[in-house]
Amino acid sequence: MANMKKYRKRIIILVPYPAQGHVTPMHKLALAFLDHGFQPIIVLPQFLHHQISLHHHHHPHPNNDGIKWVSLRDGLEDKKGSDDHHHRNFVPDFFAIEAAMEGNNVMGTDLEGLIHEVEEEEGGDGVVCVVVDLLASWAIEVGERCGIPTAGFWPALLATYRLLASIPQMVHSGFISDDTGLPQHDGKICLLPDLPILETEDLPWLIGTTAAKKARFKFWTRTLERSKNLRWLLVNSFQDESNNNNNIYKCNSIITTSSQDFPNVYPIVPQCRHIGISSNTSFWEEDLSCLEWLEKQEANSVVYISFGSWVSPIGEAKLTSLALALEASRRPFIWVLKSSWCEGLPNGFLERISMNQAGKVVSWAPQMAILNHKSVGCYLTHCGWNSTMEAIRSQKRMLCYPVAGDQFLNCAYIVQVWRVGIRLNGLGQKDVEEGLSWVMEKENNVEMEIRLRELYENVMGERDDEDDLPRGVLNLKNFIENIKNVAYVYN
Repeated sequence: MANMKKYRKRIIILVPYPAQGHVTPMHKLALAFLDHGFQPIIVLPQFLHHQISLHHHHHPHPNNDGIKWVSLRDGLEDKKGSDDHHHRNFVPDFFAIEAAMEGNNVMGTDLEGLIHEVEEEEGGDGVVCVVVDLLASWAIEVGERCGIPTAGFWPALLATYRLLASIPQMVHSGFISDDTGLPQHDGKICLLPDLPILETEDLPWLIGTTAAKKARFKFWTRTLERSKNLRWLLVNSFQDESNNNNNIYKCNSIITTSSQDFPNVYPIVPQCRHIGISSNTSFWEEDLSCLEWLEKQEANSVVYISFGSWVSPIGEAKLTSLALALEASRRPFIWVLKSSWCEGLPNGFLERISMNQAGKVVSWAPQMAILNHKSVGCYLTHCGWNSTMEAIRSQKRMLCYPVAGDQFLNCAYIVQVWRVGIRLNGLGQKDVEEGLSWVMEKENNVEMEIRLRELYENVMGERDDEDDLPRGVLNLKNFIENIKNVAYVYN
């Protein structure tokens, strides 16, 4: 573990779940803490810390944003391979990560050691809070053992948390099995009065084989048990959602926005001015050539396709189907597709689109730059929460094809509640062409564009009437006051 000497006073340790969509918002939260005078320390399992370090080794920048990054042993060394190539391409799945977090407890031991080391530093206030991503709930127990005030972090839609928190009610009513989490009937459901309608198969833990579904259900019930007594919960969500719990702090305007969104408020939380290894927490190198290609396209003509970084895209058969559908549509497109999945593309597909300049396939992309580009007309998305918020911030219409987890509920909000996108029934040529025609033809979408603008203003621009500050900024300030009060009692 890294040497932790000479840290500033008032330390906050942040423990993200080790996936791109979790580390990025946790990092932005850390920047906000930094600007309020705290010393943030972000801890990552060794495999991910090494992966980020390798990426930034090839693109070094001064590490002057003030955030400390510490690696914890993860027990995955034997699965990685010994050379840089294997390290760079090693992406453990959900169950391998769970084994690292829950299995041999080396991560818990290292985190506890880090806390004790910081607490023993002379001249400092020590650790005033541990902020734990709920998917990394193992760290909640470490904070409790060490007597450190602990807050939860939910990096997704608050409604998804409420859906998962209703598991005991689902079990009690006989809607799902208490030991497997499997639904006892199929069909459309509305589990909470103000949630949109879902299919029973859309429940977040129903992914993969029956054994995998049971394991994921166990993961969530364990998470709920560990987090039930948390003093605070920070949520990457916004004010539009109902919330009667005073211990829930919605911080979307901290995590999603930048100084460009609130030029008169920042640098209260000046994410954009920070540079260094932690200024870009992308796990993979971004292909910037796609921005040059975009400059050659007509306004609102390009389809952007990305299924995120976490779940394996869609399977080889659907991959082939989507490729042929995009080619047949004769619309320019940028498709983010990891190189390992390109082998499943139809023969000659990459060569044809390259020769005709019909599209561009990249292994990883600067997503916000693409979505903000004038040439991009719509986003074919898996409905991951970060991607959803970035599409709203860029005011791009969405074609939705959820794959797993919370993406189905996010899709329901996009289609049913906010009405800023439509859901694809499949990835065949007819489905894709009809969907693209609907969202790309301007005459069909005047009302959708109005709703996108209103949603953007709600999500990004909602301010407190008295202080004229984004609500998320004020929520974070209130949370910090709570930390200071509790830390004073503890110390």
